[in-house]
Amino acid sequence: MKFLQIIKHLKLQNKKNALDNFVNCRTYEHISNINKLFLNNFSSTKEHSEHGQVKHENFLNNTLQYGENSQNGSTNNLKNGKYNMYVSEGNVNINEEKYKDNNISSNNTQYNNNSSNSGSLNDEGPLWKDHIDDVVNENKKKKMNRFYLDSQATTMIDPRVLDKMLPYMTYIYGNAHSRNHFFGWESEKAVEDARTNLLNLINGKNNKEIIFTSGATESNNLALIGICTYYNKLNKQKNHIITSQIEHKCILQTCRFLQTKGFEVTYLKPDTNGLVKLDDIKNSIKDNTIMASFIFVNNEIGVIQDIENIGNLCKEKNILFHTDASQAAGKVPIDVQKMNIDLMSMSGHKLYGPKGIGALYIKRKKPNIRLNALIHGGGQERGLRSGTLPTHLIVGFGEAAKVCSLEMNRDEKKVRYFFNYVKDYLTKHLDYIVFNGCQINRYYGNMNISFLFVEGESLLMSLNEIALSSGSACTSSTLEPSYVLRSIGISEDIAHTSIRIGFNRFTTFFEVQQLC
Repeated sequence: MKFLQIIKHLKLQNKKNALDNFVNCRTYEHISNINKLFLNNFSSTKEHSEHGQVKHENFLNNTLQYGENSQNGSTNNLKNGKYNMYVSEGNVNINEEKYKDNNISSNNTQYNNNSSNSGSLNDEGPLWKDHIDDVVNENKKKKMNRFYLDSQATTMIDPRVLDKMLPYMTYIYGNAHSRNHFFGWESEKAVEDARTNLLNLINGKNNKEIIFTSGATESNNLALIGICTYYNKLNKQKNHIITSQIEHKCILQTCRFLQTKGFEVTYLKPDTNGLVKLDDIKNSIKDNTIMASFIFVNNEIGVIQDIENIGNLCKEKNILFHTDASQAAGKVPIDVQKMNIDLMSMSGHKLYGPKGIGALYIKRKKPNIRLNALIHGGGQERGLRSGTLPTHLIVGFGEAAKVCSLEMNRDEKKVRYFFNYVKDYLTKHLDYIVFNGCQINRYYGNMNISFLFVEGESLLMSLNEIALSSGSACTSSTLEPSYVLRSIGISEDIAHTSIRIGFNRFTTFFEVQQLC
């Protein structure tokens, strides 16, 4: 396949010498020049070897000549873990037969498991039963065999969700806050049913705990700014927030905004696996600390933080705990009671729902959690988020949460299978690859890989038929290396070689095979 072929040819046959050059003196500009040199060769070369691979002797010679003035070095730093890498030298043996008979067909409808709680792909909604094959096949036709593996950026709307939304986009159009007639009552009931579905997904207790917003970015802003400004007004001494260096940009930027207003923010550095240490959090809590905010599942490297123990610590120290669960809700089990989560942000389009809708969970407890509103007007959403409710989006969000409650176990088994399949295959066939982030405490629908000698943007541009990402979709417009990877100890050069692969409920085995 083109993906593997390009990577193989960018690796350089003389791994030892090239690696010495790379580790000791390669710069981003140098890597880019190497890749441009190769891609030109790759596009123009018509000769193929017996195995169908493009001959690359000229590229190899030119590349080695380009780096012949490099300082001498060694691969020891790479192998001894200095760069926090999983290093593969292509010597892992796997049994590829085990992946062939696993009830995962290319049309995505035959994947099964025996869990009684995992639901069925064919048991919810007439649109799903009738049209899922058409959806997949029509998508392939329209996209000209382009394949979507960027599931952390967004997900396809589930056909069952669309089926539920359509009436509220056509003949059920009342304003949910019109309390004097049937049209309003009908919409209001639909909104409350959606709240209930979201509560069931996260084990919330009261419909008043869910505040609908336009998305996770607004939810995060409301949580941090709303909480901090309210409690700081009550007690001017309360002005300290704790977070990490690997949060989503909307958390980091909101914290920086609060710093301009006189608040103090502690940004904790994670370990090389991407996990924030509990002792670091504990040592950062002060008398003036208002709250701590830590992402549940990291959007770039897929690492799952120890949310339950963080929640327990915050409860013990009597500070509020917020988590950004936009990449976690509907994908990994969440119990806001057991985990002692006070506030939690969620996003509709990250769990197979519509874009433009999100929610902030605010626990009902004594004393009540108070926060200031960011948007003022008609007093909707308990006065915390004024504006006419988008009933159709809320209905879709609620239905997506309901479907995730049914399908979560099966979705997790599926993405874990794809993760292991791709990891085993790439480890066997490629040299010197890095699997970033903790490989155990993670969501397996997110795979972040560094391919040494392969600049990530060059690889993505040459693979326009496969949708991948070099980082967060919210920040990928910049060519700066990932701040998440830099924070966990990855060098700038190696961070530039990273790509993110995202698997989801609708990913087919055929699509995954395009990577192998």
